Amino acid sequence: MDKLEQYRDCIKQILKKYQQYTKADSAIEAQTVFDTEHDHYQLVYVGWENQRRVYGCVLHLDIKNQKIWIQHNGTEANIADELIDLGVSKTDIVLGFHSPYKRQFTDFAVS
Repeated sequence: MDKLEQYRDCIKQILKKYQQYTKADSAIEAQTVFDTEHDHYQLVYVGWENQRRVYGCVLHLDIKNQKIWIQHNGTEANIADELIDLGVSKTDIVLGFHSPYKRQFTDFAVS
């Protein structure tokens, strides 16, 4: 398996894992969005709760230039560490939610 396919599989595995954490009796649906043509991947919540609309992105990851960009992490988990556990190198993970200036002080890729 080439690197790009491996990274796609890692991202899908993580998003599917977090999709399972929604309550079975909830009117809120956890939807995974896998755009493998443009390499955009998201987990979003959609539904209604107490007569209020619920919509929001929980996780958003992209693949750009052979690197995984964590664009948004609305969980308490360290998604970067989960990617590392799945075999992704720190040098191939970009913490996109940090400014480029801040990224240089992490152990991860700057861009």
